[in-house]
Amino acid sequence: MATVRERKPGVWEVRAFTGRDERGRPTQVSRTVRGTKRDALRAAAELTVRPVTRAASATVAELLAQWVEQSDATWATSTRRDQRSRAAAILTDPLAKMPIARVGVADVERWHTRMRRAGVGETAIRNRHVVLRAAFSQAVRWGWLSANPVGTARLAHAKRIPRAAMSADEVRRVLDAAAGFDPAAALALRIAAVAGARRAELAALQWSDLAGDRLTIDSAIETERHGRRVVVLDAGTVEAIEALMVERQYLGPWMLSEGPEPVNPDRIGAWWRRARKAAGIDPAWRLHDLRHWSATVAITGGHDVRTVAGRLGHANPAMTLKVYAHAVQAADEAVARTIGRMLDPAE
Repeated sequence: MATVRERKPGVWEVRAFTGRDERGRPTQVSRTVRGTKRDALRAAAELTVRPVTRAASATVAELLAQWVEQSDATWATSTRRDQRSRAAAILTDPLAKMPIARVGVADVERWHTRMRRAGVGETAIRNRHVVLRAAFSQAVRWGWLSANPVGTARLAHAKRIPRAAMSADEVRRVLDAAAGFDPAAALALRIAAVAGARRAELAALQWSDLAGDRLTIDSAIETERHGRRVVVLDAGTVEAIEALMVERQYLGPWMLSEGPEPVNPDRIGAWWRRARKAAGIDPAWRLHDLRHWSATVAITGGHDVRTVAGRLGHANPAMTLKVYAHAVQAADEAVARTIGRMLDPAE
């Protein structure tokens, strides 16, 4: 919205409302135009379409700081840690020094390219993109900008060859290596392999989550999107939990922690890296590959996808089919061979 006022013949004052600042106060920009009323109206239209505020001179780094401060109180503990980490990662790129008013779609997509060339994984790129998009959305709500270039930018995905699964021997070796330095580390990695538990889900485990051979996995420590699920454990895993419980349950309620607070998921990642190195397996394997191995073995072993999806915490089995299509194909080939043998007269 803009107003035009003639201060003296041939001199016009144009004011445009540009939104509200971080405290909710209205902001505006003004321009003096010399010429006809038509010239003044044209300037008013430009200010309305492309508002320029003093706040828009803030850099991306300053905007991220404002966004973190504004959102911090609404985040869960683990979300706060992750979002701050992602915002800090953005600050290491030249994009952080740019004024937000000058950031365009091309700048955002070139930022994606720089991250890929630096070896940043696709998941990390997507997470950082989401953080920057949220910060720019806040700038739009506050009237600092008229549009969000991050939301318009195309987040392309590099083509990847379907990832192979670890071998059973590699999984056993890494579990043995973890047992060599911490029984909690060995238990964490075993549950990741048996139940397909994610890193944050492992950190959230409590002694009370085990009932007989049933383990309740709750991801609420990280996010509410997955919810709770119950998985059946094998006898060896149950014995490992009970053995560690006898030794450490007096330290606190958390299964993998030696104190009153849950273990940091980053520590579980460090356990994995240490065990992987000690086991001498391919350093390209990730902690998440234990979950991948669990699902692949279950599907190729003939178990139905719906059951596997339930153990993984996939709300929709279609997600399991999409992620583990290679395993489903291998299982289908085994079914074909089984049926073929049944029809073979020699059999």
